[in-house]
Amino acid sequence: MTQTSTPGSPADDFYSFHDHDDAAHLHALGYKSEFKRDMSPWANFSLGFTYLSPVVGVYTLFAYALATGGPPMIWSFLLVGLGQLLVALTFSEIVAQFPVAGGVYPWARRLWGRRYAWMTGWVYMVALLVTIASVVYGAGPYIAATLGIDATVNSTISFALALLALATAINFMGTKVLAKAAIIGFTAEIIGALVVGIWLLVGHRHHNLGVLFDSFGAGGDGNYLWAFAAAALIGIYQYYGFEACGDVAEEVPDPGRLIPKAMRRTIYVGGAAATFVCLALVLAVTDIPGVISGENPDPVSSVLNEAFGPVGAKAVLAIVLISFLSCAMSLQAAASRLAYSYGRDGMIMGSSLLKKFSTTRHVPPYALLLAAAVPAVIVVGSKFSTDAITKIISFAAFGIYLGFQMVVLAALRARLKGWVPSGKYSLGKWGLTVNVAALIYGVTAMINMAWPRTPDAAWYDNWIVALSAAVVVGIGLIYMVVHPLHDRSTGPYADAIPDPARTAGL
Repeated sequence: MTQTSTPGSPADDFYSFHDHDDAAHLHALGYKSEFKRDMSPWANFSLGFTYLSPVVGVYTLFAYALATGGPPMIWSFLLVGLGQLLVALTFSEIVAQFPVAGGVYPWARRLWGRRYAWMTGWVYMVALLVTIASVVYGAGPYIAATLGIDATVNSTISFALALLALATAINFMGTKVLAKAAIIGFTAEIIGALVVGIWLLVGHRHHNLGVLFDSFGAGGDGNYLWAFAAAALIGIYQYYGFEACGDVAEEVPDPGRLIPKAMRRTIYVGGAAATFVCLALVLAVTDIPGVISGENPDPVSSVLNEAFGPVGAKAVLAIVLISFLSCAMSLQAAASRLAYSYGRDGMIMGSSLLKKFSTTRHVPPYALLLAAAVPAVIVVGSKFSTDAITKIISFAAFGIYLGFQMVVLAALRARLKGWVPSGKYSLGKWGLTVNVAALIYGVTAMINMAWPRTPDAAWYDNWIVALSAAVVVGIGLIYMVVHPLHDRSTGPYADAIPDPARTAGL
């Protein structure tokens, strides 16, 4: 929701003061923003929430998690939420000092240097573009179900491309429209989550809370910890929307104070909503052993049809589709700001286009087109190989975590070299402890994501997550050698560390 005011009102004075203060801060960091600060704190939080999208995350992985780990898999939401809160707190200190559009790339640039920042941005950019493709592709079957038609490969691709086009159109309308759309998406998703959850808990609950401690034999005769770790991917998949709040730092007034608050709220509210939705679904599943055995591979549809009937289930699916659209829209906004930030610093081939800015819409049009074209190509590719798109998408969550942890590592290195966060938000004496704990959590989560769990599959399928990450990093390293534009980028870098050696640009 964009703040409106009349001339001379307190709100007008607030925004005028902070516009000047924010411009001065950005100028001191070496930039003059072309964005308009039209995104209110509420809209900034909504953007992070819709990027996280608890409904999309839970509905996408619920069947897998319940079949793999049984009802106790829900406790992963708490564990992952605490871990990602540590990451969000570390990011909060960074964005408060460096409120620059683009998120992880400019943060890594200021904390470490140009080459490290290039690779951080590259990994995260690929992960975002792949995630956009996975979200719109995942929405295809839900659109088909809403329309009452069969979800074929062709229909899924067509619906995915239509959803991607709509998200792109919304983003092209500018920050004000994006902010309003984010708030609408948040409102629809939170109301939908509450209504569906309460209805299931009140009228269609088949189990009591004790079931959350019963694995129903999931994991077989082995150590249940391994089954829980695999099922915990549903929690890991949830908590990375908070970073989007910082991607649009140049579109938010007083970002050093407001964005850290929005990041924390995204974790609190998004995590609570995701846990509530998952809880309601678990307690409403009639035959949990049937899900674990594979007899019921789609428990979400079964629960919704049983609880709401054909017509009501379609109404719920409509809410789910709004969630998919909002999620794709927010991801695209984040990816476009990252690409624009790359272009503004002259870091990659095509920078002259990526840095172009629409003076009427106040958005980077070519960066937005990139955030639409690449996901579209990935989606269309599924026409030729569904297995190939599955392998590409396998990198999505891992790549986002890898990009996050590269920033967390850069922050820890900078602290050890003397960096003391100087923004409006600071953890004080707890900064180092939180930073170390965030790194430990993130590395543990990535190992869990990459761990091979399909011993009967070919070795490359068993290690697909780690292999896809190696391929992305390898391509990035080759590009850096062949086309080293990053070494000629003249924008400020490595200035967080109070050391003359920062000019080395390593």
